[in-house]
Amino acid sequence: MRLRELVFGAACAAAVRAAVRLGVPDALDDSPMTVDDLATAVKTQPHTLRRLLRALSCQGVFTENPDGTFEHTDMSRLLREDDPHSLRYIALWCTEPWTWNVWPRLDEAVRTGGNVFEEVYEQEFFTYLNESAPESAHVFNRAMTTSSEQSARDVARMLDLDDAGSVVDIGGGQGHVLASLLEKHPHLRGTLLDLPGVVENADPRLRDGGALADRARIVAGDCREDVPVEADVYIIKNVLEWDDDSTRRVLAAIRRSARTDARVVVIENLVDDTPSMRFTTAMDLLLLLNVGGAKHTRQSMVDRLTKAGLVIGEIRPVNAYLHAFECTVPAT
Repeated sequence: MRLRELVFGAACAAAVRAAVRLGVPDALDDSPMTVDDLATAVKTQPHTLRRLLRALSCQGVFTENPDGTFEHTDMSRLLREDDPHSLRYIALWCTEPWTWNVWPRLDEAVRTGGNVFEEVYEQEFFTYLNESAPESAHVFNRAMTTSSEQSARDVARMLDLDDAGSVVDIGGGQGHVLASLLEKHPHLRGTLLDLPGVVENADPRLRDGGALADRARIVAGDCREDVPVEADVYIIKNVLEWDDDSTRRVLAAIRRSARTDARVVVIENLVDDTPSMRFTTAMDLLLLLNVGGAKHTRQSMVDRLTKAGLVIGEIRPVNAYLHAFECTVPAT
């Protein structure tokens, strides 16, 4: 029966997506509701909405009461727009239309070792999002923002920067990690480095007029080509999951810029030695399909950092799905 459940996994993912797109988690408040009332609120047929809710209740998303009403569970609340830990956009992103077209070709990706996205859509992944699928691009951006905001708080709690004067967030997206670090450490100055089209949407706290702008610098650039910043601490989070050549180039760029004894903190999902294996291994396969990238094992990350000439110190969890590799730059 477990195998039967696994091969019907797409139905579960589709049910979560349907509930979010219909607005069911937002319509259901703190009190139990009848299916008829919910159906009226989200403009669906009551009998088919009941079928959807029962399928989700079996998975712990919503719960059905003996009187036939439904109410929230801890998981279903995470699908609400207003929940402070909302996974609404991450749920939508992982079930976007393009995913249904590439997952069935996983065997081909495993056989060849490369992505299948470009063959299916005749465009590179991010080009497709930005030029051909604006709705999907919007969902992706919201999902990445959500993920970054949530993990930024964990990174700020974990990272000791009391003795550092400057930090650079490499490939830091909109700068949520950097902003969290500057808020926690009033003495710290920081730089956000990412592509021009990314940093133009940087966190308002970091931009001119923002609360942290006097201690923040925003630099547009490709970290695979150059890291034109000298700092006490270099942070690179969820970037070293491209192809090996890109990973090598990023680490080499850091080595060129960093002075002796600078700290380099690499933060990544791992596909071993982690309590979130089901999540990280699934993301690893999705990376293979869409860009030909990969999540790392602890050893594969150690190997790449060592080959780049970094000295690895402590390796520790940031949260249930991220690990931090603390490194230093040795004298040359």
